[in-house]
Amino acid sequence: MIPDDTAQDISEFTGVEALFYSLIDSRIKLVTGVAGYPTTAFMELLLNHKCEGYKAFWMTNEKAALEKALGASVTGQRSVVVVKHVGMNVLSDPLMTSVYHTIGAGVVIIAGDDTGARASQNEQDSRFYGSIAEVALFDPATPRGAYDSIINAFNLSEQAKVPVIIRITDRLLDSKGPVTRGQQNETTAVFDRAIWKLTTKGKHQRFHRESMPLLKIEVQSTSLNRLESGNGKIGIISSGYLSVLVDKVLSEAKWAGCSHLALQMIAPFPFDKIRQLISACGTMLVVEETEPYIESHIAVTGKVKGKMTGHIPYGQVEAGHIIYALDHLDESRIDTYTEVQTIKSRGSRPLCQDCPFMPFYKCLAKIDVMVAGDMGCSIRAAPEPLQAVDTGFALGSAISTACGFKDQGIAVIGDFALAHSGIVGLINAVDSEDDVVIVILQNSVAAMTGGQEAPDLMPAVKALVQDTTIVEMPVYTADTSSVIEMQMQDLLGSKLAQKGVSVIYLLGRCTKK
Repeated sequence: MIPDDTAQDISEFTGVEALFYSLIDSRIKLVTGVAGYPTTAFMELLLNHKCEGYKAFWMTNEKAALEKALGASVTGQRSVVVVKHVGMNVLSDPLMTSVYHTIGAGVVIIAGDDTGARASQNEQDSRFYGSIAEVALFDPATPRGAYDSIINAFNLSEQAKVPVIIRITDRLLDSKGPVTRGQQNETTAVFDRAIWKLTTKGKHQRFHRESMPLLKIEVQSTSLNRLESGNGKIGIISSGYLSVLVDKVLSEAKWAGCSHLALQMIAPFPFDKIRQLISACGTMLVVEETEPYIESHIAVTGKVKGKMTGHIPYGQVEAGHIIYALDHLDESRIDTYTEVQTIKSRGSRPLCQDCPFMPFYKCLAKIDVMVAGDMGCSIRAAPEPLQAVDTGFALGSAISTACGFKDQGIAVIGDFALAHSGIVGLINAVDSEDDVVIVILQNSVAAMTGGQEAPDLMPAVKALVQDTTIVEMPVYTADTSSVIEMQMQDLLGSKLAQKGVSVIYLLGRCTKK
């Protein structure tokens, strides 16, 4: 619940509230987003408060989400794109080009990193996109840092004429702290078509001559990056929410002499600030999540400990990890965090037992054919006891993956994944005359991300594939399961006996909605 406090004064906000008010105070006009942990709840908050003067839309694809925001930008409207970390991969195509192309009004991309892989196919670190795309990237530690990062990001985006990324995590969103609000003026930034006088090479040269210097000045001078000097023996560099944990550890008398550089703006890489700290300290510890982004830039100095030396675990980091690392800094390498998490040790996350598609999954488990699953509920059918699907690479990937099998296979894809990007795989399958059976699970929602509506592409699929069979799945019960399972087995067997592309639409209602 967002409080009604609109006074431009110090208030106690959660990270979610701080981000929300920073966007309101920045006078945004457009919000686009794609559902996914940990950003779904924040995006839903923005959708519920469209009366604040902006438009907000769920999008089926992150690439389209950024492209719509860029369209708003070049027509003078500040825009925000909200995605999870894997969504950064999808929108990276227009992101990379926009840096050379230039924009108009500010564009901010809020990337939510799932540092514990609670609901994601990987533990990807969005900070690397700051370097890959050559844009500014903020990694706020507190609600105040989140608010100030957004305000600075819009101004910097318009000055440098490039999008800016804000990386957030679930713990930042849940944290609380004081925030001072301040209303910003409406933007006057406009898109300059003079960029078209330059070649692509010339646009890149212009970027490094005009835009990158502005970004470098900001990262070296911003008050968001804070240095606490110590006795020169131990220096710690942290990024994002982990700076809060480091501060708590250093509040203990045992570690009071450590220097601490807490970074909330991480790209372009702040070489000058970090070089000064390294030269002043004997030993360095880098505390960051998920990957060794900072550490990989400075490990060559030979006195840096972190993830690459085993002192800090990969993935999510807790205060206990920091204390352990400090206690073992004299060791060149440690192997404490080598245990590999299994489904058994973490706990199973199976399919809902009353899922209408359960008989279909049970049928798949008995068929000796490679099955390509997709990101979504189908990946929960991959481990024991079902073992119904064999692969699951990315959202929308099932159809193209199955088309690559040596022998004829089955692709299992949800209706949201089909709309996200799987439809392209279907088009290619038809054009290449692949031998594949495609099963589309249509429940009209993105079931694993909160039940957002999914577009109905059945008319388009029927137009592409003449051999399309539609089956309505009844409400699941133990009594009917075996009968439906046999029917599914007969249907799949008949389709596998054919050549070419065939589609089976299974219509069911998600029991969670």
